[in-house]
Amino acid sequence: MSDILDRILTVKKQEISAAQAQKTLDKLRDEARTASAPRDFLQAIQSRISQNHAAVIAEIKRASPSKGILRGQIQPSAAFGSTQPTQNLSEHNSIPEDFIPRDIAVSYANHGAACLSVLTDEQFFMGSADFLRQARAACDLPVLRKDFILDQYQVYEARAMGADCILLIVAAFFSPVFQQDPAIHQGDSALERMRKLETIAQELGMAVLVEVHNAEELHLALQLSTPLIGINNRNLKTFETTLDTTIQLVKRIPSERIVVTESGIRTPTDVATMLSHHIYTFLIGETFMRAPDPGIALANLFTTHLAQNISHTDQTEFSQSK
Repeated sequence: MSDILDRILTVKKQEISAAQAQKTLDKLRDEARTASAPRDFLQAIQSRISQNHAAVIAEIKRASPSKGILRGQIQPSAAFGSTQPTQNLSEHNSIPEDFIPRDIAVSYANHGAACLSVLTDEQFFMGSADFLRQARAACDLPVLRKDFILDQYQVYEARAMGADCILLIVAAFFSPVFQQDPAIHQGDSALERMRKLETIAQELGMAVLVEVHNAEELHLALQLSTPLIGINNRNLKTFETTLDTTIQLVKRIPSERIVVTESGIRTPTDVATMLSHHIYTFLIGETFMRAPDPGIALANLFTTHLAQNISHTDQTEFSQSK
């Protein structure tokens, strides 16, 4: 298990406790249930695929523990996870200075994105709930809250801030931060907790993207009802990416599920490789964030594939999953 994931989850526990001290779960539930109506995240993806288009979940991400600052002016004094890597001057000079979530969202929407993903983790990814609100208000696309969710409080929090989908990272529920803390697991197994969080999200009208890195995690993910199975190509221990992770795991996934390939998609060849393995949904962040205009980068990456033909067999399998 990755040390960085454990550190992030430890901070999440602290954030949940602090948030509950400021706002009760009952009050947050009320806010979630009276928030603006959720947008249909799953349908947005299904619609693109049924029209023979690749479905792109385009991410708004300012930084990451493995890559440091991706976009926006450098603030040396800014609070950032202790895992921030060293960036040399040439890397700093290549970072786009503008980070305006609403403008990025509009650019994505204008250049073919099916959905948005917005990082809301503050300490390690320099994200914000406000970034999600700004992005969602700027366009009509459904939005995934990209964060490290362990507790029902965070699910209601996601809907209250306007999220249309949540992320459940299976590895988080294998972490000792969850497994060894009764205050967090409350007697739940990893699968029991994920099912509870999925149920709450669905009752609130949100979709659920469950993310896996290996076969063991996939075994649990397939026991959830969500059709959205994310395969992260990044190794949590080494941070290296290989598309072979998706290629190998997709063989174990029933055709009625929708596979979302995550991390490591950088070139048209990468896109073509995924399409050749009948994978039509992509979650991409870093590649777009490093570009002067993220939406144009999206269009350029998928120029020859946004209208990629899907075989008759694949169309039949997909229609059966609706």
